[in-house]
Amino acid sequence: MKCVILGAGKIARGFIGHLLYLSEIPFIFIEKSDALTELLNRRGQYTVNILGNSGKNCVVKGAKAVCLQDEEQAVKTITEADAVFTAVGGKNLEALVPCLTKAIEEKAKKGGSLNIVTCENWKLPADILRNGIEKRISEDAREYLEKQVGITEAVIMRSAIESDPELLKKDPLIVNVQDFWELPVDASRIVGELPAVRGLKLVSEFSGFLERKFYTYNAANGTVSYLGALLGYEKLADAAHDERIVKILDGVYQETARALSAKHHFPLEEQLAFTLTSKRKLQDYTIVDFIERNARDPLRKLGRDDRLVGSARLAQEYGICPEHLCIAIAAAVYYVNPEDESAVELESIRKEGVDAVLEKVCRLDPSGELGMLVKEKIRLLKEWGWIHE
Repeated sequence: MKCVILGAGKIARGFIGHLLYLSEIPFIFIEKSDALTELLNRRGQYTVNILGNSGKNCVVKGAKAVCLQDEEQAVKTITEADAVFTAVGGKNLEALVPCLTKAIEEKAKKGGSLNIVTCENWKLPADILRNGIEKRISEDAREYLEKQVGITEAVIMRSAIESDPELLKKDPLIVNVQDFWELPVDASRIVGELPAVRGLKLVSEFSGFLERKFYTYNAANGTVSYLGALLGYEKLADAAHDERIVKILDGVYQETARALSAKHHFPLEEQLAFTLTSKRKLQDYTIVDFIERNARDPLRKLGRDDRLVGSARLAQEYGICPEHLCIAIAAAVYYVNPEDESAVELESIRKEGVDAVLEKVCRLDPSGELGMLVKEKIRLLKEWGWIHE
């Protein structure tokens, strides 16, 4: 079987590409950046460092890439593949639709099935692709899309961390990743079979799996990142060991666990055990990850359905008061980073008042229950001396 990876960033190279290489499955990247495409083709290999387990470090050889802007070649490459994995970031999924649609139309003429696996930390990523493709697909290829194309989701549990600048100068393709090897995939939306990828785990009861990961791991990450930023921490693991932050984090885990358990009917004990895997990851000193990277783009991360506000709304929906989640939201509202365009824009909106942030960014009613709770927690953080104005 042949595979294509849409994207050639850290997760694409350091997780999907790594697993395919170890499985001896031929693959090629399709990447929007001309410079990254050229670099991959010129070097033909890259290094994957496993944090805390250097014995498993790996040089991925035979790396090849096609530029997404070369649409003819990109379409041809997808048409020749049996499976496509996306790792472009959820907000970039829609940009893949035109190319994927043309490739599916071409593949419909040849026959054979195609599976597309979204490897994104995003809400309903497979639906974004399928809905986009369905709107554009020609009538001649519609039946093929419905019967022979599987568009499904994976949950990405391995983190890829920025390399040291000096190391990147020597090897700009190097990737540092977490020592995690499972790739859970929704089995219900696959047509035929996926390649035998090492670590790929087909999950029949996938409902809620991605939401479970997002509102557990990402909510916890946002909590530690934004509270850590207020308290002046640079590294994520250091902030995740601060007893003051841990107390709030544990409250966040309780709130998200109870809400997710109620919605998806997971046993609460099982969900609370899942939160411990998130906490261990945040506190792992071998994963040298920075607050700035994780807090980046607060406008998106404060969105109505994103990790913090989305989690708080979910908790509220199931009768759980999101006290600790609202502390995390309050911290995010006051995130400052002059080098982050999103944070600069957030600061500009905040000058209009907290209500403006709640309305324009979080899309919450400032006078509603959740909006009032966030404002109460902002006052609390000011009392503690964590927010200075």
